[in-house]
Amino acid sequence: MLDLAGPLHEWSEAGRDFAVATVVAVGGSAPRPPGAALAVAADGTAVGSVSGGCVEGAVYDLCLEALRDGVTLVERFGYSDEDAFAVGLTCGGTIDVMITPFAGGRAIERAALAAADRTEPVALARVVRGPSGLLGQALLVRPDGSSAGGLGGGPELDRAALDRAGALLDTGRTGTVELSEDGSHCPGGLTLLVESAAPPPRMIVFGAIDFAAALVRAGAFLGYHVTVCDARPVFATRARFPQADEIVVDWPDRYLRRTETDGRTVLCVLTHDAKFDIPLLTEALRLPVAYIGAMGSRRTHEDRNRRLREAGMSEHDLARLRSPIGLDLGARTPEETAVSIAAEIIAVRHGGTGTPLTGSATPIHRTAREAHPQPA
Repeated sequence: MLDLAGPLHEWSEAGRDFAVATVVAVGGSAPRPPGAALAVAADGTAVGSVSGGCVEGAVYDLCLEALRDGVTLVERFGYSDEDAFAVGLTCGGTIDVMITPFAGGRAIERAALAAADRTEPVALARVVRGPSGLLGQALLVRPDGSSAGGLGGGPELDRAALDRAGALLDTGRTGTVELSEDGSHCPGGLTLLVESAAPPPRMIVFGAIDFAAALVRAGAFLGYHVTVCDARPVFATRARFPQADEIVVDWPDRYLRRTETDGRTVLCVLTHDAKFDIPLLTEALRLPVAYIGAMGSRRTHEDRNRRLREAGMSEHDLARLRSPIGLDLGARTPEETAVSIAAEIIAVRHGGTGTPLTGSATPIHRTAREAHPQPA
């Protein structure tokens, strides 16, 4: 739902009644992940999607029904092999969709939409499975640990939800959480959907070269806040990188020491010049960022690793470095190379293999748990 914060906050401010259908669980090969939403206003206007088209019509009708009845409900949609035109997912998976009417009230959800529309980090935890009296109850969670609202099950449940939702918010992830009704962290009678809204993750591109210009465009398309950094002012210009959010003229390692990064940040080192690369990568490999890639030939890579070892980097540190950068797509042009780098970043982020889906038995749509398994 929070991915529709812009239009939904606008509807809310205008006093328009609407209903929101949110994917709260998926099974098998489902087209959209938990958190995907379709919203329908009382006048029939619709925004968003829950399935990429398979069940939109049925969900649209349920939203209008929820506006009439004022009742929150959860509906499951799956594949019907008896009638190809029946309501169902032709991909063979299942999705559970929670339909929530917003006809007045819903102050907590509206506050979350307002915060997300202002690009403020916020998480919204809602009960999507459990006793009927708790279904749809909401808790708003902020990065400082404060909260608003409640799940209707007492302070222990709210504290446990706050803890789990805060962990997802820290990484900007949306997912489900299993809790017991008494608030214990053991899986039990409640399922929460935690939606996180966070500022766009950062992509920092070091080296103001032609390959960087193409990568900046790819990063912007993928939703990153893109920074270009180069020590040479003649190359690091707005004219050469019009789609970059920031252009910084500084030595790469010095800039990396003073800027903010987090567990979603990706660092792309395209300078392939030892005087820039070694100090920069020495700093980068100490940071808990999501991705570090460096451009260069295999010979450059071997020399770079030797120099990094001499600078004190361990084999564990070097194992984090994606070099040569990108997937093997046979790329030649700057644009093709940018696609190969972007593809590797996506694979790392979502736990993909980077291999063709043809003939593969790996899941096409991984859950957050499959992409980022938790230690036993």
